[in-house]
Amino acid sequence: MNAGITAINEEVERTSAFVQPLLGEMGKVVIGQKMLVERLIIGLLANGHVLLEGVPGLAKTRLANTGP
Repeated sequence: MNAGITAINEEVERTSAFVQPLLGEMGKVVIGQKMLVERLIIGLLANGHVLLEGVPGLAKTRLANTGP
């Protein structure tokens, strides 16, 4: 049973290796909005919709144009 779990964990790590570099690159464009960037990536990877709300000046448009 542990061998199966280990194999799944290795597959998840291998498949999700692109997420950290993506967060890093998007963080260079949208500064100070780490949680927003993470949630946007989660929504896009889940094949869902993301509603960006907030006061003007928080880089919502830039983030939408930067996404994967």
